[in-house]
Amino acid sequence: MNSHHQITTATPAPTAAAAGGPGMPLGLAILIVRLLEFMAVGLAGLMLVEIGPTDLGSNVAIYTRVTLIASLAFAVLAESLGSYDIEAQFSLRLGWRRVLLAWTMAALFLITIGFLLKSSEQVSRAWAISWFVAGGGALLFTRIATTMWVRRLKKRGTFNERVAIFGAGPQGVRFAEYVQAHDRLTITLVGIFDDRRPDRLPTEAAGVPVLGNLTTLIGMIREGMIDQVVVALPWAAERRLQDVMARLVLTPVKVRLAPDLVSFTFARRPVVILGDVPVMTLFERPISGMSAIVKTLEDKLLTALILIGVSPIMLLAALAVRLDSPGPILFRQPREGFNNQNFNCFKFRTMYHEQLEYKNITQASRDDPRITRIGRFLRRTSIDELPQLFNVLLGDMSLVGPRPHAASTRAGGRLFSDVVQSYAARHKVKPGITGWAQVCGWRGETDTEEKLIKRFEHDLYYIENWSIWLDLYILVRTVGAVLLPKNAF
Repeated sequence: MNSHHQITTATPAPTAAAAGGPGMPLGLAILIVRLLEFMAVGLAGLMLVEIGPTDLGSNVAIYTRVTLIASLAFAVLAESLGSYDIEAQFSLRLGWRRVLLAWTMAALFLITIGFLLKSSEQVSRAWAISWFVAGGGALLFTRIATTMWVRRLKKRGTFNERVAIFGAGPQGVRFAEYVQAHDRLTITLVGIFDDRRPDRLPTEAAGVPVLGNLTTLIGMIREGMIDQVVVALPWAAERRLQDVMARLVLTPVKVRLAPDLVSFTFARRPVVILGDVPVMTLFERPISGMSAIVKTLEDKLLTALILIGVSPIMLLAALAVRLDSPGPILFRQPREGFNNQNFNCFKFRTMYHEQLEYKNITQASRDDPRITRIGRFLRRTSIDELPQLFNVLLGDMSLVGPRPHAASTRAGGRLFSDVVQSYAARHKVKPGITGWAQVCGWRGETDTEEKLIKRFEHDLYYIENWSIWLDLYILVRTVGAVLLPKNAF
């Protein structure tokens, strides 16, 4: 579940009495970590003032001010970079990466200020370099110590809040299972409560004891045995929810509403605030915003450069097609593109004109009699695909993306969309001349359903992990696939 206030190892308590309250809030422990790291870099600088590599003479006051400014800059940068987020407290690798980045940025900040104020000559370079190294080492050592300390306290349950679940139905059970499956949550589940008749309630659910009704729950709150209540009732039961909340709101504990059952299916989806209403983002449009602009620029610029380089090859190919057999030089075939919109895909004609197919298309196979002599060479070298560079300039295609297919194409005798129900997900982005599936060996004829599924999986991977570096990597791999073809015919 993504939320702005995550309930932060969840262990079920056999009885309410066995669940003691938190010995220290997690926020206090993180505050101590902040102070220790601030002191670590500050003390490293001050110690070098006293025992440093050079005689600082009468400039001790200047070095003290520089140390204070850099330490404050580090504290601000470390906070903004998430060095003290909960996940960074329990992950040594993540914590190290963030604090060292903050320390490096603080050093660059100090260098910039010194340059702008023309005061860098007043500070010894030997001292500055020594402090940068010593401060980084102090931060690494401090983070090791504090991470081990915080982990040990967490394992002992020091940070755990005593949480009660109201609702013993499927929603409450699902929430309890979710909590127990995520060991980063600092929760002790005290018990489950429900207002239904006792004969309709189990003695436990998801390994958590069912302790009573709402009155019992409020009594335990009054005795100081519970820190937080999570109401896990169906959202459709609005009247029941209001009645329960009206009584719990009078108690001095945090009360939270568990997500409805459907929300667990999308537990990893981000939540944004639309006005004052939290809205869950189920799916984002891939390669949108600035990424779409970058990819468009990449397509236009690289395509223009590639056309300049391959234009002699395209002219020779066009002449060869014209001399080899009668018919048009280019073959325009309807293909499905972005958002399932059809467009005419350009290729050099590689089949005899009278055997060209525009509907109910049969994919070309090895030794296909429809293919001309020059067409076989053009297919084997992928030169027949070069006219699709014009599709890129027209905006119908990208250089890299899922390969476009005709709507009537089949795999194992079945339409692609029948083999893979979510096949249309490939059309969330523009189709490409080459793609991740092709450079990974899944090119050529898709004569079996397994080949189509593999190609589809690779296409989805590309869509979900797109970057300009992945595009460039695929283009480089494509050159190798063209020079050493395996499945093209």
